[in-house]
Amino acid sequence: MKVLISADIEGIAGVFHPEQTRAGNGEYEAARRWMTLEANAAIEGAFAGGATQVWVNDSHGGFRNLLPDLLDARAQVVLGKPRTLGMMAGLEYGAALVFMIGYHAMSQTRGILAHTINSFAFARVSLNGVEVGEAGLYGALAEEYGAQVALLSGDDVFAEEPAPRFPGARFVVTKHATGHASGVTQSPGNARAAIQSAAREVVQQHLADGRPPQATRGDAKPVACELRVQTSALADLFCQWPTLVRVDAVTLRFDAPSAEHAVRMLNCLSAMSFMLR
Repeated sequence: MKVLISADIEGIAGVFHPEQTRAGNGEYEAARRWMTLEANAAIEGAFAGGATQVWVNDSHGGFRNLLPDLLDARAQVVLGKPRTLGMMAGLEYGAALVFMIGYHAMSQTRGILAHTINSFAFARVSLNGVEVGEAGLYGALAEEYGAQVALLSGDDVFAEEPAPRFPGARFVVTKHATGHASGVTQSPGNARAAIQSAAREVVQQHLADGRPPQATRGDAKPVACELRVQTSALADLFCQWPTLVRVDAVTLRFDAPSAEHAVRMLNCLSAMSFMLR
């Protein structure tokens, strides 16, 4: 059984403030350790449930936050950027199950540190008319590769967001939001225990159901993406890309042959936005 774990930081137990997500300070160093240990709990649970191979993808910021020496030595770690599949790098190795650990709610919701890909650039992202956050975007990419999103963790607002999209998935709520940068958290130790237990049970159930241990990539379907940006200046910049159509001052749209292409386009636009910072 092959498992890919995508680990972000905003949904980790104990993380509430942007300072905890930015390198160069003591609060970040503590938060990246908690992130690493929650990812490790998912790794340990996956192996305990019967996984044969596990990849853990560092999916926050510059994709170099995890501390590899704290992770289970049986797992392989995907670090650094740029990379084609972004937060889902590792799918190309045939993972049957995807775990999204430490994820957060989409932009313009009341989730803790809620945003979608790039809080400076993007206010709203929709695929085929349905607003999505990072879980929805990258979940669509995972499914194109034949993988099942089976486990997610983060705050309670995030837990409600992708539930209709992944009806068979398990959710571990690590904290409850009371505002963008406030809430009530489980202790890191309790959050890790819950994640480890859920990961083990998910893999065990997958094996008991007799499902394939390795994903088989299916046919990709076209995707219509609508993007609302934070300022008209960003729309001016992004529309230098010839395939983007401007709907109004801050709304753009483009068509993509697959979810993978849509994700790659959004990540390119995110990188372009740094010109205006």
